[in-house]
Amino acid sequence: MLRRLVSFALLVAAAAATGSAQAPPPAKLAASITRIFGAAVRVDSLRVDTSTVLRVSRADSVLGFASVANVIGKDQPITFLVAIDRDDRLKDVDILVYREPYGGEVAYEPWRKQFRGKTAADSLRVGKEIRTVSGATISVRSVTMGVKILVANLTRWHQSGAIK
Repeated sequence: MLRRLVSFALLVAAAAATGSAQAPPPAKLAASITRIFGAAVRVDSLRVDTSTVLRVSRADSVLGFASVANVIGKDQPITFLVAIDRDDRLKDVDILVYREPYGGEVAYEPWRKQFRGKTAADSLRVGKEIRTVSGATISVRSVTMGVKILVANLTRWHQSGAIK
């Protein structure tokens, strides 16, 4: 299991490091932030380690944080956003760019909503807490593992004061 987790973490890191060709369209990213946090929000980019974290606020109140990453589906990168609130609970997951010919159901609301309210302490096991999608097993596993990693990182950075 540890070998699989390390291998997957390397896949996530490799996909995230692929450069601007894997970046989401700015309009899609802005629409996602607005859908999750509401209108009239301010978004500041923070650098933590080698990652970019988006701090989302309204007036003088921080609403939460978000980060964008890529995981590899069957053959193609899947670009997704994870957003947490001030209490480190997952607000939402948004699939920003899905490039595979099959398995796009991971971008649908009924599948994504099962992540809401989860924390880094939740196990998020595919087939248990996270539903599988017929024909999208690899995408489900990849996105779920990517979400777990981003939620853990955002929570760790927030609790340590690296992001505030």
